[in-house]
Amino acid sequence: MSSATYARFINFLEEELDLSSESISILEKSVQKNPGPLPMILWQYGLITLEQLDLIYDWLEKV
Repeated sequence: MSSATYARFINFLEEELDLSSESISILEKSVQKNPGPLPMILWQYGLITLEQLDLIYDWLEKV
């Protein structure tokens, strides 16, 4: 994911899904340790619901 797309993705998480800055921080720390698909990391840590996971993948398809 490019840095511009990543910034838009983080904005989407904050604005549309109302994720807290703490959740975003957990995501970023986790990705540094174990790179992987960002949506799945959010779900595995229990930071988003399955419905939100679907919304994220829908958003990513449009980007």
